[in-house]
Amino acid sequence: MKAVRKAGCLVVLLVCCAAACAAPLSSMMSAASSLGAAASGGDGGGEDLGGSAAGIPDRMLTAYKGAVRGVKKEVPKCRGMRWPVLAGIARIESNHAVGRTIAADGAITPRILGPVLNGSGAGGNTTVFADTDGGRWDGDTRFERAVGPFQFLPQTFRSMGRDGNGDGAVDPHNADDAALGAAVYLCGDGRNLRDDKQLRSALFAYNRSDAYVAEVAGWIDRYDAGATGGGGLSTAKGDARTVLDAALAQRGVPYSWGGGNASGKSRGICCSPNGQDGRQVVGFDCSGLTLYAFARAGVRLPRLAADQAGVGTRIPASAGYKALKPGDLVFYGYVPTQNSSIHHVGIYLGNGQMVNAARPGTKIRVDALSSMGGFAGGARVL
Repeated sequence: MKAVRKAGCLVVLLVCCAAACAAPLSSMMSAASSLGAAASGGDGGGEDLGGSAAGIPDRMLTAYKGAVRGVKKEVPKCRGMRWPVLAGIARIESNHAVGRTIAADGAITPRILGPVLNGSGAGGNTTVFADTDGGRWDGDTRFERAVGPFQFLPQTFRSMGRDGNGDGAVDPHNADDAALGAAVYLCGDGRNLRDDKQLRSALFAYNRSDAYVAEVAGWIDRYDAGATGGGGLSTAKGDARTVLDAALAQRGVPYSWGGGNASGKSRGICCSPNGQDGRQVVGFDCSGLTLYAFARAGVRLPRLAADQAGVGTRIPASAGYKALKPGDLVFYGYVPTQNSSIHHVGIYLGNGQMVNAARPGTKIRVDALSSMGGFAGGARVL
């Protein structure tokens, strides 16, 4: 399957004032993907099949879990296959086929088709891929299109596809067949997908983009937390618990551009990129909230999100969400590897979530780390 990615156009706004953080003016992502060649694999176990996640249709989750069981037979040497791995990819490729009808046998209608890969640039594709299936799966007899919830190229699915539902047919537009095919592809000749390096290698083979790997890995971390029930506020102790309790107590307080300080909420300044006059709102912006919460634990942070990234032990974006612990600062940037481009900060709560003063017009709330683009790692201050 060949991947095609689109990246949003980001406008970097330099504001020469005391404002702490700006919400990104455009978020990244949208995807179709790319597979090459490999073999098969799986390993399950109770924890690999447990759990659920909001936003995944039950029938798709059933397909992911079925693929975990089925891939053991296809690639006996593969270890660490679990439904969050498949869900992480399907979240990016098709948003779990949300909006489609998924029949009891796994058939998805209407079909999920990627852009025509004719080199026109649509969907980010600039390479021509001539038709290989006579239009059987993608409806195009001239060019290829990625197909199904895992966005396989027809030529790749011919080698990777498996009969996941036992009906005697192999169809990329069937949830069970597509999920098992993806599991086979990711397992290769026997990867250990519990090993982060091997998992990222598998994801990179699926779509040769570092940004894609980081995004999918983030979703896998989030789904892993839901499957195992690990992490979260219950694991936070001492100063980390103090910080999180202080931040969570502000849920429902309005976002105020430039608002908030070590003493609490305050009126902000004028004006945010979208025109909010913080002087009219009593509340916090993102770094005002972190400044206040950490002050409760006796820690004085700098006012700006980009400056807060220089405090404590820096956790690079490449380490992924798994490197974070409850109470860590978590950052977002226009160029995630450069602290100077950081525009947003939250406080990691655990289970792939953060306490977040998101943007003007919102209130402080708990959000998924993946709800914002440009993940730039974190900092361990406590």
